[in-house]
Amino acid sequence: MSVRTSIAKITTISILLSLFSGVALAAGDPAAGQAQAITCAACHGQDGATAIDPSYPNLAGQNEVYLTRQLQMFQSGQRDVALMSAQLIGKSEQDLADLGAYYASLPGKHSQAQGSDEDIAAAERLYKGGDMSKGVAACSSCHGPNGAGNAQAGFPAISGQSVGYTVTQLTDYREGRRGTNDAYGSMMRGVASGLTDGQIAILADYISGLH
Repeated sequence: MSVRTSIAKITTISILLSLFSGVALAAGDPAAGQAQAITCAACHGQDGATAIDPSYPNLAGQNEVYLTRQLQMFQSGQRDVALMSAQLIGKSEQDLADLGAYYASLPGKHSQAQGSDEDIAAAERLYKGGDMSKGVAACSSCHGPNGAGNAQAGFPAISGQSVGYTVTQLTDYREGRRGTNDAYGSMMRGVASGLTDGQIAILADYISGLH
């Protein structure tokens, strides 16, 4: 498969997911989700954006479709993270939707890239233009120019995450360690497979400062 064909395939999949991905998810109630989130605060902070460990994601401002889908995968074991799966035992589909709605309703967190001007410029080119020579599609095609994602499609907001968290996720996608549903996982594994450790590091720093 040619590089151009590979990128075109990723673009086509993203369009289809944008049209159909959120259809089956229950609508969440943020107020009900707030009550469900009491135990979540121990790891993710009272504001959903002050995690106790940089390897934990910031949840505040993340879109509801993405959050609810991830919670479903944690609960089912499709994403094998024992700590998360244990927290979701006994929760109903509506409970998960309510949690997603609550965290989506909170204001997101913004940071600032710390890299050199040269690294930030290189990361910006990669984020917005991809790397045709390696079949790496532009991150912005799914996650938007400011990292805000696509709420309807369930493409996550990625701005404001810690550098450590983003490095871990991109590396796990590249190495095939992160479980996710096939369509989304295929896209991310395809993109991450063409990234070096250095490119992942500067991208993660750049993404942390988007807003």
